[in-house]
Order: sequence, then structure tokens, then C-alpha cells
Amino acid sequence: MFHIEEAKLIAFYDKFVAPWSMKIFIALLIFLIGQMVAKIIARILGKVLSHTKLDKILVDFIQSLVNALLLVFVIVAALDQLGVNTNSVIAVLGAAGLAIGLALQGSLQNFAAGFMLLIFRPFKDGDFVEAAGTSGIVEKIGIFSTTLRTGDNKEVIIPNGSIYSSNIINYSKRPTRRIDMIFSIGYHDDIRLARDVIAGIIKTEPRILFEPEPQIVVGELGASSVNFYVRPWVKTDDYWDVRFSLNEKIKLAFDEHGITIPFPQMDVHWNKQAPK
Repeated sequence: MFHIEEAKLIAFYDKFVAPWSMKIFIALLIFLIGQMVAKIIARILGKVLSHTKLDKILVDFIQSLVNALLLVFVIVAALDQLGVNTNSVIAVLGAAGLAIGLALQGSLQNFAAGFMLLIFRPFKDGDFVEAAGTSGIVEKIGIFSTTLRTGDNKEVIIPNGSIYSSNIINYSKRPTRRIDMIFSIGYHDDIRLARDVIAGIIKTEPRILFEPEPQIVVGELGASSVNFYVRPWVKTDDYWDVRFSLNEKIKLAFDEHGITIPFPQMDVHWNKQAPK
């Protein structure tokens, strides 16, 4: 009786325990070695990408994504070693990915837009931009959203999808900018004198560039004024300071030379009828 039970145990061990022990051991070996190889490949890829012009956020994300994808292959290989039908596993993962993608459609759109922003770099940290109807200084470009700081020190977080699907104006991209200004004088004022006064102010402003040459022209004969278009070029960093300075200096110079700046007026005519 004892020999029969021993024989059954040996047969059970030979049929089930030994093969499955070996399968489990090999599967664990595949998983552990594969996990280490995936980390090494992702780390090497991260080091290679860090020497490119790609943003660090994008490099870290690509590194994590590659590591995750390789880990999925490792897990599938380990399950295949255990005899699991990996086709079913892949189908389940695909269905789950599709369901998650549909549920997170907006987030995926923001992610894709953030990916494109980090690759093509239409703006960088510190640039003054107008995007998705908001103007401000770029403080952070993330995978899903971008943070702007407005002129009155408000923090605005904009989804990347909204930014990439609309026009982006980068005011800091070019080293120089043109200031477009309009100064109005009355029809009874001397046009030549007004032009000379404006030209004299521009010549005394050291921050104005003279290449390209500043433009001072009579741009429009308005309903109640003669409008001068004044278009000097400055360095981008000097744009607002020079604009504000010119407004003040030209107004004071007009006052000194008796040149008037018209403002809208309305004449009301009242006809008083005699009582009948």
C-alpha cells in the first residue's frame, strides 16, 4: 500500500510539479531579466534624447512610455511561458486601451497637443505669447496643459488642445518689433510742423532702431482729424517702455508747439418754434 501511494506521488510530481515548477521558474526569470533589460533600454534612450533639443519633460515621458511598453511585452512573454493564451490577453488589452481612449478622448487630445508643442517649440518658458485668447508670459509647458502668467500677475492654465487648435502669437520670438502708433492733429494745424516735431522726438530716443528706418506718414484724413501713422522699430524687450515714452513725449511736444489733438464732438442744433 505504501509503495502504491509513493508511486502515485512520484507520478504526480513528474507529471505536474516538476514541469510547472520549471515553467514558473522560467517565467519568473523572463520577467525579472526582461524588466531589467527594459529599464536599461529606457535609460539608454533617455540619455541619448537628453543630448538633443527635446524638452526634459518630453524626454522623461518618452523614457517612461518606452519602459512601460517593453514591460508589457515582457509580461506577455512570461504568460506565454506559463501556457496562457496570449492572443486573448492581447485582445483584452487592446479592448481596454480602446475603452480608456474613448473615455479620455479630451485628455488624449491635450496630450497629443502637448507632445507637438514640446517637439516643435512654437514658444518656450519666458516668452510673451497670445494663445487660446489669453496673453501672458509662459511659465510652464506640461504634457496636458500650459501655464501663463498675465500682466496683472494672474496664473492661467490652458489645456494644450485649446492652444494647438488656435492661432499662437509669440511676441518674444523675434529680436525686434515695430511699434504701430497713430497721432491725430486738427485740420487747421501745420502738417509739416507736426511731422518735424514727431521726427525730432524719435531722433532723441536712443532705444529706437534706425534700421529699418522709422516711418512717419499721413496715413488717413479722418472725419475730424489728420492721422499720422508712426512706426519705429525697437528691440523686443524695449517695446512697451518706448511706446509709453513716445506717447508722453509727443503729447508734451504738441502742447509746446500749439498742435491740437482733436477729440470727438457733437453739435446739437435746437430750433425753438414760436407757440401757436
